[in-house]
Amino acid sequence: MTNTGMNMRGKITFYEEKNFQGRSYECMNDCSDMTSNLSRCQSCRVESGCFMVYDRSNYMGNQCFMKKGEYSSDYMSMMGMRDCIKSCRMIPMQHRGQFRMKIYEKENFGGQSHEMMEDCDNVMDRYRMNECQSCNVMDGHWLMYEQPQFRGKMMYMRPGEYRNFMDMGMSGQRFMSMRRITDSCN
Repeated sequence: MTNTGMNMRGKITFYEEKNFQGRSYECMNDCSDMTSNLSRCQSCRVESGCFMVYDRSNYMGNQCFMKKGEYSSDYMSMMGMRDCIKSCRMIPMQHRGQFRMKIYEKENFGGQSHEMMEDCDNVMDRYRMNECQSCNVMDGHWLMYEQPQFRGKMMYMRPGEYRNFMDMGMSGQRFMSMRRITDSCN
């Protein structure tokens, strides 16, 4: 593999015990089900890249964005992950083109819609939308948050159509702010 190829990879290590102890599992790409590798995860370390971790298999349920650094059990509990990371997805290197996403008030691309190219800290204030229940990501990678000001539960959105967030294990979830992933994930 060339140096360029090596730089495009991320590396995250999950540990069964607190403080990066016990059995570990190294991951350098997407993993849809970690339960065969670890019975639980109480800490993790991102050595390179950026990842989304999920509390259910197949990239479903609560999500947490992690970039280079160490994540203790206290941090993971605060983010609602406790010891139940079940899958992870590597986020590609920093997107260099433009960012574009069209958000819709209702599922199946219904209701009011707006095209975005920049972060939005509050869809109610900016677009007079009570919520966002579907979207089409045309360019770039985004994080959507349940509360204004990029707070609360989040969901990772890569290019594609998302007709109904419930299909992604986010039942009853509404999103009120969106942010482009502009972090350098290397």
